[in-house]
Amino acid sequence: MPSLLHDTINLIFRENPGLAVELLHDHLGADIPADQPVQVAPADLNDRPSRDMHPDTVLTIGPRQEPCHAIVLEVQQDLTAGKRNALPRYAAALWLRLDCPVTVLVVCPDRTVADGYRAPIRTTLPGYTHTPVVLGPDQIPVITDARQAATDLPLATLSVPAHGEHRRVVEAFVSAITHTPGDHATQYYEYAHAIVSAPVKRLLEEKMATSGTWIVSSPFAKEHFGRGLEQGRAEGEVKGEAKAVLAFLEARGISVSDDVRKRIDQCTDPEVLLTWARRAATATRAHDIFDD
Repeated sequence: MPSLLHDTINLIFRENPGLAVELLHDHLGADIPADQPVQVAPADLNDRPSRDMHPDTVLTIGPRQEPCHAIVLEVQQDLTAGKRNALPRYAAALWLRLDCPVTVLVVCPDRTVADGYRAPIRTTLPGYTHTPVVLGPDQIPVITDARQAATDLPLATLSVPAHGEHRRVVEAFVSAITHTPGDHATQYYEYAHAIVSAPVKRLLEEKMATSGTWIVSSPFAKEHFGRGLEQGRAEGEVKGEAKAVLAFLEARGISVSDDVRKRIDQCTDPEVLLTWARRAATATRAHDIFDD
């Protein structure tokens, strides 16, 4: 079954089909048209009389009815002979259907897996050796400038899982989305939050906490903090915020002692409760949310 990482990366490319052309042309040196419209195309390929094939995403460049180039996008997290051998079949089937050049772009979040997919793939068809274009972490730009991140949020989103060990990458991304109006920016925060490692996820939440906007943006916070807040509002706003702090701590798997629970329940200052909730995003113990 496809993973959350697999589906999220595909969703980013489907919602921003020009991103694949940008990466191939500007960062991977592929000979591909860069001045034509790009659109998502049907991904049902067939090599009759054999089986139907379904690559992750298919994009076409140029007029929809007569494209001048096509891209097969595959997100791969591990390397197997079956997955590698499917790539030349995808290219051949799409070439037969559209009668235009086809580039296979393999996105690999893991460097070792990326190296494995770069090797040429020999087929049983004489003369047909296929070499996919591979996008690994090292081919994704390190975006540390908030203005650059804001002008290309899809690419900046991919930069976070690839280079999130560098705090400046996370800081630039958070700065970009917190200064971008509307739900568009929140959507890319959720994408990044879904596909990063646990340490980078904690850093993302920490930066969003200090930005003052993390509560409405983080999918984790929306589910758990928001649930506690709604449950408690019937009993009063302050009581609701106290319940939300407890719900968030418990959802993160942090044990809450009777003393901590009592202190949160007895707090009547909404600003203090909000401060405690923000600290809960990075706390390792329940008591860490307090000043003392």
